[in-house]
Amino acid sequence: MKLIIGGYAQGKLNYVLKRLSSRSYQVWDGEIPEQPKQMKTDLDTLVIINHFSCWVRKCIEKGGCPEEEIICFLECYPDVVIISDEIGCGIVPMEAFEREYRERTGRLLTELAERAEEVERVICGIGQRIK
Repeated sequence: MKLIIGGYAQGKLNYVLKRLSSRSYQVWDGEIPEQPKQMKTDLDTLVIINHFSCWVRKCIEKGGCPEEEIICFLECYPDVVIISDEIGCGIVPMEAFEREYRERTGRLLTELAERAEEVERVICGIGQRIK
């Protein structure tokens, strides 16, 4: 698994796509399939989860457990590329849900970074490998 992080609108998806050469890929934007078998991919197709933090928000809002769901997904697709905005910088939100979302997303990204083979941070379309 590869994890790409960075601020909003910093060119993370474009950065990933430029490095694929001729490999086929499938981008899931702000979601992961509920059933990994729904995915119409072959072994050579790279799965990219873009806007991961948006998926975490939706999952929490629905009462789901993003921590468990993403681990189950990774068991089926260990070579996935996960792209997420960094949301933990700045002012701590006043609303309880926003604080919970921010906290859970940060802890989840920490766990994913630990599991990842590579972690890169993208700023202004330029990637810097941090793991």
